[in-house]
Amino acid sequence: MSGHAADDQSPWMPFESRRRARDEKREAVLRTAVHLFLEQGYHRATLNEVAERLNITKPALYNYFRSKEEILFECWALGQEQVDEIIAGINASGDDGLGKLRALVRAYAATMATEFGASMVRFNPRDLSPENEKTVRAAKRGIDQTFRRFISEGVADGSIKPCDPKLTAFAIAGSLNWIGHWYQRDGALSPETIAEEFAMRLTEGLAIRSTKKSTLQVPDGNNNRKRPKGGHHEHHPRPAARAADQPGRAGHRLRRPPA
Repeated sequence: MSGHAADDQSPWMPFESRRRARDEKREAVLRTAVHLFLEQGYHRATLNEVAERLNITKPALYNYFRSKEEILFECWALGQEQVDEIIAGINASGDDGLGKLRALVRAYAATMATEFGASMVRFNPRDLSPENEKTVRAAKRGIDQTFRRFISEGVADGSIKPCDPKLTAFAIAGSLNWIGHWYQRDGALSPETIAEEFAMRLTEGLAIRSTKKSTLQVPDGNNNRKRPKGGHHEHHPRPAARAADQPGRAGHRLRRPPA
């Protein structure tokens, strides 16, 4: 029997196939866990429930994660990777400060409307190990500094009105982070719609040169109330859609879910 035939009949999966199967199972655990954590709260949700939803035993989960806390941290990390990729792309864009700020608001808003994005703001860093908590808090500071930097660049290049970058960044980030609390995936507004509206709303008052306001759709706590207002949509490129689909570096850890 040739070596090739022996390989075909081997009971062992090729290394790449084994790794791919393991990645798919880790992905299933993370998607199920983050949904359960957001639905019930991290402390109320149990690994038993995660296992039941996956139709596996609880001990089987430990083949992929050592603890519930590790799963929580990994959920946060996947959201953070989306934001890191967004910021890297914007930094390389060569746009002025206002353009960078709008791009960041648009993409960050769309990320907050995903489950892994919401995990960045819905869960308490104190529930993590000291080392992981330190990592999360450093990343949060990094996002804040990026907002401040884009605002400062805009003031310096004349695209943004003079303002306090720190307070302005706090106001913008606070509005965006709240999306992770009120957004409902089965609501009337898509992540892209929300992202476009927030990008205009949160930066229009900062712009040196005013632009026309886009159509207004105001989500309430149920994410389904609309209030029309006159005007036209300003066209923008849509990195927000990419963020919602979890591309690039985050994609190698977690693939896009089926439609």
